[in-house]
Amino acid sequence: MVRYHHVGIQTDDLTNCLNWYLEFFEAEQSWRLDRFSELTRSRLPGIVELTEVVAGGVRFHLFDRSSHDRRQPSPEGYQFQHVCLAVDSSEELWEMRRRWLEIYESGKYTFARADQPTDIVVDDDGIQSLYVLDVNGLEFEFTYDPASPRV
Repeated sequence: MVRYHHVGIQTDDLTNCLNWYLEFFEAEQSWRLDRFSELTRSRLPGIVELTEVVAGGVRFHLFDRSSHDRRQPSPEGYQFQHVCLAVDSSEELWEMRRRWLEIYESGKYTFARADQPTDIVVDDDGIQSLYVLDVNGLEFEFTYDPASPRV
């Protein structure tokens, strides 16, 4: 049986990224590594530090690499286009949008892209979605499905 474990996020400014994830997701840092196996060093040359951030049942592994080229991937290239996380109410979507704007406008963080969050859209089935970018330009979708059972 396959189940979700974590999302790995590569950044070029771990402090900026970590603090944004802690604030936006109201998360906690659970651990940090600065020593790595040969396998990890061969897969991620130049890895310097890796830290886990936990928000509810979602874990993010944030890491930097000394050899990062600071270029965004091509939008037309193969990549994970976005990560979708479910919330329990429409109000949570509005709160996440408000919090994103407040954090962005605070000027505390450097953003790779200045794209603002989308409006909250509702599809024909009543499913509501919000799209935001993190400090690295990675897209998150937050969705609320009123018909979905709560876990």
